[in-house]
Amino acid sequence: MNYHIEEMISAKEIQERITELANRINVDYVGKELHVISILKGSVFFACELLKQITVPVTMDFMQVSSYGNNMVSNGEITVLKDLDEEISGKDILIIEDIIDTGNTLYHLRKLLLTRNPQSLKIITLLDKTDCRTVEIVPDYCGFQIPDKFVVGFGLDYAQKHRNLPYIGAIIQD
Repeated sequence: MNYHIEEMISAKEIQERITELANRINVDYVGKELHVISILKGSVFFACELLKQITVPVTMDFMQVSSYGNNMVSNGEITVLKDLDEEISGKDILIIEDIIDTGNTLYHLRKLLLTRNPQSLKIITLLDKTDCRTVEIVPDYCGFQIPDKFVVGFGLDYAQKHRNLPYIGAIIQD
Protein backbone atom coordinates (compact mmCIF):
# COMPACT_ATOMS: atom_id res chain seq x y z
CA MET A 1 0.00 0.00 0.00
CA ASN A 2 1.30 3.43 -0.94
CA TYR A 3 0.54 6.15 1.59
CA HIS A 4 1.73 9.37 3.14
CA ILE A 5 1.26 10.82 6.62
CA GLU A 6 -0.50 14.11 7.34
CA GLU A 7 0.13 15.76 10.71
CA MET A 8 -3.02 16.03 12.85
CA ILE A 9 -1.67 16.94 16.30
CA SER A 10 1.70 18.64 16.69
CA ALA A 11 4.40 17.64 19.16
CA LYS A 12 3.85 20.96 20.97
CA GLU A 13 0.10 20.36 21.31
CA ILE A 14 0.76 16.86 22.67
CA GLN A 15 3.21 18.13 25.29
CA GLU A 16 0.86 20.92 26.41
CA ARG A 17 -2.04 18.50 26.79
CA ILE A 18 0.08 16.00 28.71
CA THR A 19 0.98 18.76 31.18
CA GLU A 20 -2.73 19.55 31.66
CA LEU A 21 -3.55 15.86 32.21
CA ALA A 22 -0.68 15.40 34.68
CA ASN A 23 -1.85 18.41 36.67
CA ARG A 24 -5.36 16.92 36.94
CA ILE A 25 -3.99 13.54 38.01
CA ASN A 26 -1.73 15.18 40.62
CA VAL A 27 -4.79 16.83 42.16
CA ASP A 28 -6.99 13.73 41.91
CA TYR A 29 -4.41 11.47 43.59
CA VAL A 30 -2.99 13.81 46.23
CA GLY A 31 -2.16 11.80 49.36
CA LYS A 32 -2.34 8.50 47.46
CA GLU A 33 0.09 6.21 45.72
CA LEU A 34 -0.69 5.59 42.07
CA HIS A 35 0.02 2.29 40.31
CA VAL A 36 0.09 2.78 36.55
CA ILE A 37 -0.29 0.05 33.98
CA SER A 38 1.11 1.05 30.62
CA ILE A 39 -0.34 -0.92 27.73
CA LEU A 40 2.46 -2.03 25.43
CA LYS A 41 3.68 -1.06 22.99
CA GLY A 42 1.84 2.06 21.89
CA SER A 43 1.35 3.82 25.22
CA VAL A 44 5.02 3.82 26.25
CA PHE A 45 5.77 7.22 24.68
CA PHE A 46 2.69 8.75 26.33
CA ALA A 47 3.40 7.05 29.68
CA CYS A 48 6.99 8.28 29.81
CA GLU A 49 6.05 11.88 29.12
CA LEU A 50 3.07 11.78 31.49
CA LEU A 51 4.92 10.17 34.39
CA LYS A 52 7.73 12.74 34.24
CA GLN A 53 5.11 15.25 35.41
CA ILE A 54 3.30 13.18 38.03
CA THR A 55 4.21 14.35 41.52
CA VAL A 56 2.41 11.71 43.63
CA PRO A 57 4.24 8.45 44.40
CA VAL A 58 4.05 6.09 41.39
CA THR A 59 4.72 2.43 40.78
CA MET A 60 4.52 0.96 37.31
CA ASP A 61 3.78 -2.24 35.45
CA PHE A 62 3.10 -3.24 31.86
CA MET A 63 0.62 -5.35 29.95
CA GLN A 64 0.60 -6.18 26.29
CA VAL A 65 -2.77 -6.78 24.70
CA SER A 66 -3.43 -7.15 20.99
CA SER A 67 -6.44 -6.87 18.73
CA TYR A 68 -4.80 -5.50 15.56
CA GLY A 69 -1.80 -7.64 14.57
CA ASN A 70 -0.48 -6.01 11.39
CA ASN A 71 -3.91 -4.82 10.23
CA MET A 72 -5.41 -1.34 10.19
CA VAL A 73 -8.71 -2.61 11.63
CA SER A 74 -9.23 -4.46 14.92
CA ASN A 75 -10.07 -8.11 14.37
CA GLY A 76 -12.26 -8.12 17.52
CA GLU A 77 -10.20 -10.83 19.19
CA ILE A 78 -8.36 -9.97 22.39
CA THR A 79 -5.07 -11.63 23.25
CA VAL A 80 -3.09 -10.94 26.46
CA LEU A 81 0.52 -11.23 25.31
CA LYS A 82 2.12 -10.04 28.56
CA ASP A 83 0.36 -10.03 31.92
CA LEU A 84 1.22 -7.98 35.01
CA ASP A 85 4.27 -8.78 37.11
CA GLU A 86 2.68 -7.51 40.35
CA GLU A 87 -0.60 -7.97 42.21
CA ILE A 88 -2.96 -4.98 42.02
CA SER A 89 -5.35 -5.84 44.84
CA GLY A 90 -6.02 -2.78 46.99
CA LYS A 91 -4.10 -0.40 44.71
CA ASP A 92 -5.24 2.76 42.94
CA ILE A 93 -4.77 1.81 39.29
CA LEU A 94 -4.43 4.05 36.26
CA ILE A 95 -4.41 2.26 32.90
CA ILE A 96 -2.42 4.25 30.35
CA GLU A 97 -3.58 3.64 26.78
CA ASP A 98 -2.49 5.23 23.53
CA ILE A 99 -5.83 5.14 21.70
CA ILE A 100 -9.39 3.94 22.20
CA ASP A 101 -11.40 3.26 19.06
CA THR A 102 -13.95 0.43 19.23
CA GLY A 103 -13.17 0.18 22.95
CA ASN A 104 -13.33 -3.61 22.74
CA THR A 105 -9.76 -4.24 23.90
CA LEU A 106 -9.96 -1.84 26.82
CA TYR A 107 -13.44 -3.00 27.78
CA HIS A 108 -12.22 -6.58 28.19
CA LEU A 109 -8.96 -5.50 29.85
CA ARG A 110 -10.83 -3.35 32.39
CA LYS A 111 -13.18 -6.24 33.15
CA LEU A 112 -10.20 -8.56 33.69
CA LEU A 113 -8.37 -6.12 35.98
CA LEU A 114 -11.47 -5.44 38.10
CA THR A 115 -11.55 -9.16 39.00
CA ARG A 116 -8.17 -8.56 40.69
CA ASN A 117 -9.75 -6.22 43.28
CA PRO A 118 -8.00 -2.87 42.85
CA GLN A 119 -8.92 -0.06 45.25
CA SER A 120 -9.83 2.04 42.21
CA LEU A 121 -9.33 1.78 38.47
CA LYS A 122 -9.24 4.68 36.05
CA ILE A 123 -8.26 4.99 32.41
CA ILE A 124 -6.25 7.64 30.62
CA THR A 125 -5.89 7.68 26.85
CA LEU A 126 -3.97 9.99 24.61
CA LEU A 127 -6.49 9.62 21.77
CA ASP A 128 -10.17 8.75 21.71
CA LYS A 129 -12.16 7.89 18.59
CA THR A 130 -15.67 8.07 20.05
CA ASP A 131 -17.30 7.63 16.62
CA CYS A 132 -15.86 4.10 16.43
CA ARG A 133 -17.08 2.86 19.82
CA THR A 134 -18.83 -0.53 19.78
CA VAL A 135 -18.88 -1.05 23.56
CA GLU A 136 -19.58 1.34 26.41
CA ILE A 137 -16.29 2.58 27.80
CA VAL A 138 -15.39 6.16 28.68
CA PRO A 139 -11.87 7.17 29.70
CA ASP A 140 -11.49 9.16 32.92
CA TYR A 141 -8.82 11.31 31.28
CA CYS A 142 -8.50 11.98 27.55
CA GLY A 143 -5.85 13.83 25.61
CA PHE A 144 -7.65 14.40 22.32
CA GLN A 145 -10.82 13.23 20.63
CA ILE A 146 -10.08 12.47 17.00
CA PRO A 147 -12.09 11.49 13.91
CA ASP A 148 -12.12 7.97 12.49
CA LYS A 149 -8.73 7.99 10.80
CA PHE A 150 -5.87 5.53 11.12
CA VAL A 151 -3.18 7.43 13.03
CA VAL A 152 0.50 6.91 13.77
CA GLY A 153 3.21 8.62 15.76
CA PHE A 154 3.98 9.22 19.42
CA GLY A 155 3.93 5.45 20.00
CA LEU A 156 1.17 4.47 17.58
CA ASP A 157 2.19 2.33 14.65
CA TYR A 158 1.23 0.86 11.34
CA ALA A 159 2.83 -2.62 11.07
CA GLN A 160 5.40 -1.57 13.73
CA LYS A 161 6.43 1.55 11.78
CA HIS A 162 6.16 5.28 12.58
CA ARG A 163 6.03 4.95 16.41
CA ASN A 164 8.94 7.39 16.69
CA LEU A 165 7.20 10.34 15.04
CA PRO A 166 6.99 13.19 17.60
CA TYR A 167 3.46 14.12 16.42
CA ILE A 168 0.20 12.31 15.62
CA GLY A 169 -0.37 11.86 11.91
CA ALA A 170 -3.10 10.30 9.78
CA ILE A 171 -2.20 7.68 7.20
CA ILE A 172 -3.57 8.74 3.83
CA GLN A 173 -3.61 6.17 1.04
CA ASP A 174 -2.18 7.45 -2.24
